[in-house]
Amino acid sequence: MTSKLEGKVALITGSGRGIGRSIALKLASEGARIVVNDLDAEPAQEAVQAIREAGGQAVACIGNVTAPDFAERFVATAVNEYKGLDIIVNNAGYTWDNVIQKMTDEQWYAMLDCHLTAPFRILRAAQPVIRALAKAEGEAGQRVMRKVVNISSVAGLFGNAGQANYSTAKAGIVGLTQTLAKEWGRMNVTVNCVAYGFIKTRLTGSAADGGTARIDGRDIKVGVNPDLMAAMERSIPLGRGGTPDEAAGAVYLLCIPESDYVSGQTLMCSGGLTGI
Repeated sequence: MTSKLEGKVALITGSGRGIGRSIALKLASEGARIVVNDLDAEPAQEAVQAIREAGGQAVACIGNVTAPDFAERFVATAVNEYKGLDIIVNNAGYTWDNVIQKMTDEQWYAMLDCHLTAPFRILRAAQPVIRALAKAEGEAGQRVMRKVVNISSVAGLFGNAGQANYSTAKAGIVGLTQTLAKEWGRMNVTVNCVAYGFIKTRLTGSAADGGTARIDGRDIKVGVNPDLMAAMERSIPLGRGGTPDEAAGAVYLLCIPESDYVSGQTLMCSGGLTGI
């Protein structure tokens, strides 16, 4: 039995850790060749090594997705290493919360830059490559389907107190998804979105641990108040937060051939949670 993504080339941002790493491993297990990205070299190379040890193919493209030159470098890595581009997953992200009256311009723009501008730049950089590939395939009488999966959040669909910046960016990515589904359909590209609920990663662990993440030269406090975390889990119909592997499964569904006629959609991966 052949793998569903055999030979496909997949770009996945933020794939050295957490949900992104699980997405990379899942797509690689089905035959996709992966371009792994992370802010830091060590987790990116560890993800690449894990894929290779499992018999897959992967290379790393280290860097911050918000850097002005990142998108072109990311796309070029796929083309130079694997001579193709089939799947793009815009996953990289983090949160930097505050109520609106205390939120700085820096916090506001940091979320928009990471969650909305970076995906826009990557997709803009990818368009000429995809257009050329689709044209050549059309002239050869072939139809090859390609996939874009953008990552949103239930916060982007319903809002969340203390996250005006993050919620706005995640709402914006839904609009970008729906627009590109209309623009790119003629190139045989489906463009969809996955909106996550509460997924257990290092960024959503207990705030009691006092953890921080070094992002763009800033030490950002990560984690959720334990009491709030417990309340959130009780509000989820399945009674628990999701795992990174479960989160990866939702992206996988939108990358396989069975979803070739699904486009412009937002799939909630939230354990049944329909609001915050």
